[in-house]
Amino acid sequence: MAEENNIERTTPVPSFTKEGKAAATRHHQEKVGIVTSTKMQKTIVVEVRRRVEHSVYKRIVARRSKFMAHDEHRKAKEGDVVRIVESRPLSKNKRWMLKEVIRAATIAAPVVQ
Repeated sequence: MAEENNIERTTPVPSFTKEGKAAATRHHQEKVGIVTSTKMQKTIVVEVRRRVEHSVYKRIVARRSKFMAHDEHRKAKEGDVVRIVESRPLSKNKRWMLKEVIRAATIAAPVVQ
């Protein structure tokens, strides 16, 4: 009986919703980037830039990655800064969804000469 009190629980106890189903407690990655293309229907291409140290030369270099994200309501435009969140696979290359538009693109007025 003394041994039962010293047992540590290794798996977390799931919380349940009103319907009796276990609530999803997964952690999804989020990334912030700039929309580079909106030419597909309900799909945007987001470029995420990051700065990392070069493995050999120990110098800070810029790296970029492009992610295809699902934009159900077509809110994002080219040049917008957006936040995307990881999701289930939606197509061959699309594994992210648009969470929010952080900053809308600034449109420059045409120069008249």
